[in-house]
Amino acid sequence: MNAADTIVKPAQPHLSSSLTFLLASGTGLTVAALYYSQPTLGVLAGDLHASPREIGWIPTLTQLGYALGLLLLAPLGDRFDRRNIILLKAAVLCAALLLTGFAPGLGVLLVASLLVGLFATVAQDIVPAAATLAPAHERGKAVGTVMTGLLMGILLSRVVSGVVAEQFGWRAMFIAAAISIALLAVVLAKGLPRFAPTTSQAYPELLKSLAHLWVAYPKLRQAAFAQGLLALGFSAFWSTLAVMLHEAPFHLGSAAAGAFGLAGAAGALAAPFAGRLSDSHGPGWVTRIAAGVTVLSFASMFLMPLLPVQGQLVLLALSTVGFDLGVQASLISHQTIVYGIAPEARSRLNAILMTSVFIGMASGGLLGAQALAGWGWTGVVALATAAALAALLVRLKAR
Repeated sequence: MNAADTIVKPAQPHLSSSLTFLLASGTGLTVAALYYSQPTLGVLAGDLHASPREIGWIPTLTQLGYALGLLLLAPLGDRFDRRNIILLKAAVLCAALLLTGFAPGLGVLLVASLLVGLFATVAQDIVPAAATLAPAHERGKAVGTVMTGLLMGILLSRVVSGVVAEQFGWRAMFIAAAISIALLAVVLAKGLPRFAPTTSQAYPELLKSLAHLWVAYPKLRQAAFAQGLLALGFSAFWSTLAVMLHEAPFHLGSAAAGAFGLAGAAGALAAPFAGRLSDSHGPGWVTRIAAGVTVLSFASMFLMPLLPVQGQLVLLALSTVGFDLGVQASLISHQTIVYGIAPEARSRLNAILMTSVFIGMASGGLLGAQALAGWGWTGVVALATAAALAALLVRLKAR
């Protein structure tokens, strides 16, 4: 019997280093599909003759699609074999990326963006799989390691997208992304074990149980509110950065905007460390520290108008390292809290947490575009700082 034929039960966890690498790679490649458009928004606006407000709907619909996919599709991981769900979603995601790459106009592109968001939720089927396979005393470390792949996918996708779009055009990026997902699906089909369902509830009852879980567990609500607020600030920054850098006084292209993903990646590399801290000091403590770091990092960008252009770019990069570290450390700690609440409902618990996160992402994309149009970059910084401060207050109250 090979690995693909093995039924994995929560009572007998096993997570080898090779499987950990596969899961981390899978989360990175699939979640990256959400962010390929962001560094190219300036180029897209010119190519499609769209206004900044219109083009802002691309990341907004992608994130909204992700939130809907988490709410409506992710709970199926408790009801069916996660392996089958992961492979099916990967196939549809591949098709949605191809539709994006060949979209003839803004209307089709917006529909394709929504579909990409819906089925990029395969990343959030992979993370609970890692939590199920890992022993309880190493769950924070395992989630942190797999989340490193997801976070690197989020951040480096902007770097890759910016360079590819500048050299070969934005359509080439989405076609290449579709090919990468197709190859990933082949590897997952060979290396991913099967998972025993943890409930026999029908789909309507499965969705109804989400409300019960929300009401029953205060820790779940606290995690969802705090991480959703951090995600709002995170998305407001990243969804407007390319447009801001495209204008005076910077006049930088999509490659430069994408390069800021390298600064964010430096913060994301601390994800496994955050997982180990959650195992040793408690995830609640980590969430408070992480939210505080995020507030300070966003607030530091209020100083940008006082600096010359070069100094502004340096401060922007340093702030990016700080808030990415804070947001990602908080996410891993919140996931560790949530996965420990009810092991038989991990997919549904993760669906609730991540739905809140990506509602925050979608709101941040929309509100960030409005803030940039109405009040400039200072408005975006104010929005992100206020959201992070609210998240810190939620965590302090939870304590």
